[in-house]
Amino acid sequence: MTGLRYGIQLPVQSQSTLYAEPWEAGAGPEDLRELARTADRAGFDYLACCDHVGVPHRLAAAMSTVWYDPVATLAHLAAVTERARLLSHVAVVALRHPLLTAKQYATLDHLSGGRLILGAGAGHVREEFEVLGVDFRQRGTVLDECLDALRAALGSEEYPEHHGKLYDFSGLGQRPRPAQPQVPLWVGGSSPAAVRRAALKGDGWLPQGDPRDRLPARIERIRELRDRAGLDGPFTVGAITEPLYVGTPTWPVGRRTLTGPAQQLAESLRAYRAMGVHQIQVRFRSRSRSEAADQIATFGAEVGPLLTEE
Repeated sequence: MTGLRYGIQLPVQSQSTLYAEPWEAGAGPEDLRELARTADRAGFDYLACCDHVGVPHRLAAAMSTVWYDPVATLAHLAAVTERARLLSHVAVVALRHPLLTAKQYATLDHLSGGRLILGAGAGHVREEFEVLGVDFRQRGTVLDECLDALRAALGSEEYPEHHGKLYDFSGLGQRPRPAQPQVPLWVGGSSPAAVRRAALKGDGWLPQGDPRDRLPARIERIRELRDRAGLDGPFTVGAITEPLYVGTPTWPVGRRTLTGPAQQLAESLRAYRAMGVHQIQVRFRSRSRSEAADQIATFGAEVGPLLTEE
């Protein structure tokens, strides 16, 4: 069995009530930088950042309106880290023309020395699409073509070319080019359409919090679709784990949270690899930035080696 990589969607940069800790409300750029540096030193495979342009009043109580821009944030974090990859989880690429998206993310990959993974998803906030002039009901169709266009525009060609029903471009040079020969495209979402899109158009799949018992069937579906289409290149299957706390907490961390010593946590998390998962995204319960940093560092030092060993 090969090892299991692990990454993190950083605190502070998105503050949905589904997962944000109370201390994050008063946090800011220095907290974000310190946690990114800690995860980078601790061996985390990637740092992830979300994407929302604007949150309407009807959703603000649950989602909050704190959503850092992924391109600006990941570029900022690239300058204060050395090795961790930079993941948009996920960019709602249908909100923007793919040539504009390609310009932003190609520059980010160039500046970071080839550390970008472009995670893309369909989005779910109707008002964002309406204000930007994109048909919300057709967002899946728009995303499908955006992925094709981005595949062309984030390759090695200085003058990318795409001719589709929604977007048509050629003869426009874009430099700097990405540092990578081809930026990996990971597709987010757990609906049947999203799973199919990931299998046929992506280099990886980012499920949206699927519980463990649902993952095997969806992973098998991806394999079937790729086999049927004759796709046999590298493909990264991801998963978002339960909340974690390394050690024995002295405060209520919630019944879903996995707790315990390193060996116990690693044994539980290795079950994801047995399902066919290649990388897990983790999040730690914490009451302060210092506790979050301690959890990240301890996980990297004690649990990580038990996951990444061959």
